[in-house]
Amino acid sequence: MDKNKLARMIDHTILKADATKEAVTALCKEAVEYSFASVCVNPTNIELAAKLVKGSEVKVCTVIGFPLGASTKEAKAFETKDAIEKGAHEVDMVINIGKLKDKDYDYVKADIEAVVNAAKGKALTKVILETCLLTDEEKVIACKLSKEAGADFVKTSTGFSTGGATPEDVKLMRQTVGPDMGVKASGAVRSLSDAMAVIESGATRIGASASIAICEGKESNSNY
Repeated sequence: MDKNKLARMIDHTILKADATKEAVTALCKEAVEYSFASVCVNPTNIELAAKLVKGSEVKVCTVIGFPLGASTKEAKAFETKDAIEKGAHEVDMVINIGKLKDKDYDYVKADIEAVVNAAKGKALTKVILETCLLTDEEKVIACKLSKEAGADFVKTSTGFSTGGATPEDVKLMRQTVGPDMGVKASGAVRSLSDAMAVIESGATRIGASASIAICEGKESNSNY
């Protein structure tokens, strides 16, 4: 795949708790240089990122209810509105995993809808399933609920749990949501071969901190 085309599929990511202004600034400069799809930063860094990528094609992505997904739907809706006001173009929310396992599907759908409605017309919504914690049946249900709720993407992982994206999970998610919804693979995509494996399985977006290594065909020891 052409390097420039690949770059436009990557959310260049820094979500570590100890991410400094210097590190976020470096990330944004790299994103503009490589023309990545977005920079994905924690909410406190949205305004800085928006300022640094202004005038480029790079979008600002942030995370909602991150990384556990256990905050209330009202809190997630507020986070979403606040993030958009501060300059976010895309929001990646974590589902309520405990409620999914409880089979409280009405709550899970309402939780997603709260973010979708808060972002509607203003930002893309991606729904993080945290696939490493789910059975295949739960992954399918979560995908269906995300699609019914009107989300733009389903996403594999936060990168902060017990595992990240796998080609098998991406393939299952793509089969479930169909051809028209986005699928984002994140966590454990550290090389060009990793990236191509999830793309061939149906991913249309990749979340990675190893974005440059991926584009340059090198390996990285990054966790995200």
